[in-house]
Amino acid sequence: MSEAISTTRPQTPQGWRRTALWAVKILVALAFLAAGLAKLAGVQTMIDIFNVIGLGQWFRYGTGAIEVTGAILMLIPSLAVFSALLLACTMVGAVITHLTVLPASPIPALILFALSAAIAWVHRDQVVNLLPKNDADRN
Repeated sequence: MSEAISTTRPQTPQGWRRTALWAVKILVALAFLAAGLAKLAGVQTMIDIFNVIGLGQWFRYGTGAIEVTGAILMLIPSLAVFSALLLACTMVGAVITHLTVLPASPIPALILFALSAAIAWVHRDQVVNLLPKNDADRN
């Protein structure tokens, strides 16, 4: 009777956090990729939504490009914070638009904003590292 000995170590809390963060980043990236591609592909629903917004179809293309770019950059660790900030700002605009112009619920945009903001917060050290450390660095 031989028992199999597991050679894998249980994940540390840090390992679980890293795995959970990647799972959230992938889900957020997929959501923005799907939404952005729908806008760029000219899905009729998106055309109709942007007609109601009233800024023209160029705005649909611009928003779609931001969402697709942000989704791709989200998966590059050194750029994740910038992607998350870009997408969070985009969702602020989406929430405002849903509250003032569109008859649809702002809840999906609020959820994507919260997730993007959380990702930006986790990666905030990337921004802090760009700031000057002392007065000598500012000159």
